[in-house]
Amino acid sequence: MALLWESPVSSSRIYRVSFVNQDKIYEVFARQVYEADLYGFIAIEELVFGTQSELVIDPGEEKLKNEFSAVNRTFIPMHAIIRIDEVEKPGISKVHAMDGGRTNNVSPFARPLSGGDKGKD
Repeated sequence: MALLWESPVSSSRIYRVSFVNQDKIYEVFARQVYEADLYGFIAIEELVFGTQSELVIDPGEEKLKNEFSAVNRTFIPMHAIIRIDEVEKPGISKVHAMDGGRTNNVSPFARPLSGGDKGKD
């Protein structure tokens, strides 16, 4: 399994990954991002959240931290990835609504309809 973005000191690299999950845009920070052995998926490892020593705690980031607390590696479908950026330092992980704010111009790729939507126009 080869890293998509390799570096001599990979532990110092931080990636901001934006992806669509349940009609929301997740923005998380990780130390490793690579094409997974599972066909069509990107693997994200070593998620980075704010430090415990910070006095101000963002409840949105705390919710994401709890959601991913027991996760060693997460697999995101390639079609759900919006963007992967290499950044100098981690920021605040967050979830954006698809219909508001700065995300108005982001559209996810077409997804198959769920069973309950069959036959509807």
